Amino acid sequence: MQYEIKGNELPVVICYLENGESVITERGSMSWMSPNMKMETTSNGGIGKALGRMFAGEAIFQNRYTAQGGNGMIAFASSFPGQIRPWEIGPGNEVIVQKSGFLAAEESVELSVFFQKKLGAGFVGGEGFIMQRLSGRGTAFLEFDGHVVEYNLQPGQQIVVDTGYLAAMDVTCNMEIKSVPGLKNMVFGGEGIFNTVITGPGRVWLQTMPLSGVAAQILKFMPPSN
Repeated sequence: MQYEIKGNELPVVICYLENGESVITERGSMSWMSPNMKMETTSNGGIGKALGRMFAGEAIFQNRYTAQGGNGMIAFASSFPGQIRPWEIGPGNEVIVQKSGFLAAEESVELSVFFQKKLGAGFVGGEGFIMQRLSGRGTAFLEFDGHVVEYNLQPGQQIVVDTGYLAAMDVTCNMEIKSVPGLKNMVFGGEGIFNTVITGPGRVWLQTMPLSGVAAQILKFMPPSN
């Protein structure tokens, strides 16, 4: 598979597939394609992984697009201002990505739900808790909101992240949802009740404009409902 990424704030990745090659994507992610691309809805890994994706807030089924009768083309556009980044997935190069960050990938890339150890805190902590793990081998395309800042954490080094700003991290990192200390800080601090603590070793990618944050700002200007 060959590909090119076009655009700046609202990018699109255009994939060029040889006859018989396939890509997988979440439902509704396809933007345009050549007429010889065949779509097939699949659980991609069986009912267990499908239910895991449902639990993570994603669609149970995925769409597989295959070039038939010759080379094909398919495009996946970003749904929000930000970046589309290619990611080479392989043994020792797996990645944990926020549940809304997966855009598309070669069929050989596997998606599974990634849970945190402290289940209760995660459920209350919101979107930072349930993420997706990309494994297998192949090229994946990840969608990040806004600008992306990368940190390379040393063993034991930590960074505290507001929920939603964590875009992706290496599988060697550990993530824990912690409540903000102090009742006064929770109620009057204006920074939310929970933070995400990432512990190295490994790389961490943070996004500057998570969709949840934008939605919260827009909500402030909405007229109250009667």
